[in-house]
Amino acid sequence: MTRFDAVVIGAGLGGLTAGAILAREGRKVLVIERGNSVGGAASSYKAGELFVEGSLHITGNPQHVRDPKHRALLRAGVLDAVQWIPAGALYEMRGGPVGDPFTLPDEFAAARDALIRRFPSASAGITQWLGDLERLAGTLGDGGLDAVMALAPSFPDWRASLGEKLQALFGDNEAVKFALAGNLSYVHDDIAALWWVPFAMVQGSFLLSGARFVQGGSQRLSSALARAVRKAGGEVLLRRTVSGVVMQDPGAAHRVTHTMRDGSDPQTVEASIVIGNAAPATLASQLPEHQAQLLTASYAERAPSLSLFALTLGLSKPPREFGVSSYATQLLPDWMTTLASYAEAKMLMADEPGARMPPLAIADYTAIDSGVPSPPYVLSVVGPDRVTSWDSLDQDTYRAKRGRWQQALLAHLDRSYPGIAGAVTAAAFNTAFSVQQYLGAPQGAVYGFAPLLPQSDAPYRSPRTALPGLYLASAYAGIGGYSGTVQAAAECAELILQDQPQR
Repeated sequence: MTRFDAVVIGAGLGGLTAGAILAREGRKVLVIERGNSVGGAASSYKAGELFVEGSLHITGNPQHVRDPKHRALLRAGVLDAVQWIPAGALYEMRGGPVGDPFTLPDEFAAARDALIRRFPSASAGITQWLGDLERLAGTLGDGGLDAVMALAPSFPDWRASLGEKLQALFGDNEAVKFALAGNLSYVHDDIAALWWVPFAMVQGSFLLSGARFVQGGSQRLSSALARAVRKAGGEVLLRRTVSGVVMQDPGAAHRVTHTMRDGSDPQTVEASIVIGNAAPATLASQLPEHQAQLLTASYAERAPSLSLFALTLGLSKPPREFGVSSYATQLLPDWMTTLASYAEAKMLMADEPGARMPPLAIADYTAIDSGVPSPPYVLSVVGPDRVTSWDSLDQDTYRAKRGRWQQALLAHLDRSYPGIAGAVTAAAFNTAFSVQQYLGAPQGAVYGFAPLLPQSDAPYRSPRTALPGLYLASAYAGIGGYSGTVQAAAECAELILQDQPQR
């Protein structure tokens, strides 16, 4: 039986990053992926002539030394393997209580100036908020999550929700709240439940390093990581499904069985370490019952993150011809008068389309040197959703309802950008249910566990699990999102190198 130092289950961004770091450190690595290609959420593909970016619209700039991804991607050997294209700004905010469109720059000093010019009466709160973000993001980039958590005594409001934090700084000034946190769906969907610290780390990291897009799509980064694994002597198997994992006592070899996707050709390998680039619930389904129960119980108090729908449109003309004026736009519907009302938006698709439309995050790939092929000219539209709005429907009912929502979203876009609906030549609409099926993520969680208010003084999250020898290299081990996943994967690799020194 072939033995590996580490077997990685899943070739998403986390598994590939951890695998590449370990392989480059001389470890014998096997990555097993059920899909036809690597990447998971960090993937791009063609649907006919339409280019579809799975989920990445912007991330922080990993070439900045204090970006959470910098050291991880450098160690993985891929920091310069792709082009990181500036987005130009963090986002443009339109609609809701904001009034005239407001653009938030992706740099602290410029953001502070723009915000104070627009909201001079809130200048003191803006300065304090951005100062907190800068401190947290810089600490995250320098020392990781442990260093951030050590700052707790210096923040009297450490355990506050994002809603409480913003209310204390800005009262009922909802316009400035949206200007500061209108990209809420990058982290969560409910400011009353969302802990302000992880939001500040994510938002602060954008402002610290600048917003970037991977030229040509995130598939290029995932493919570069897979090449790094192979170049260092590791293996990456595609179209293979892990059917069973048995964790042995410390020091003994663990066993991982994988098959073709139809269940044929079972093969078992031994591993000193097993790494899950997956949800703990998914890993539990592959373990013996007593081990599955132990793993599941250790995460029982943690809720899954939000899910999203993603509507990708191919247009006959560039979006700017219809008034789309920024690469990244947060479009608020008129009914959203408070940031707290964002929590209601995720429930809209449980019903038929009506007067209320969800808030939308829009990416216009023609506004930057994205490398996305055109025509058709690609516009990505993302918003909050829930699996429970879709998973009880039979296939025909599901498709019909999805079609009605697609038409309603197009009509909504057309009211803000007249003529855009008539220019659509191709479309791909993935609901939260589609996301759950594609990623194998419970409830379609796109960011791992929800970053909710802390319940104890225990470490926020860790790649270690309750089963010795089993580690996580996924969004479930960090603060979620692209940067959080990459940073968690690097921490996972570092822990393994410490726990299992090379002989």
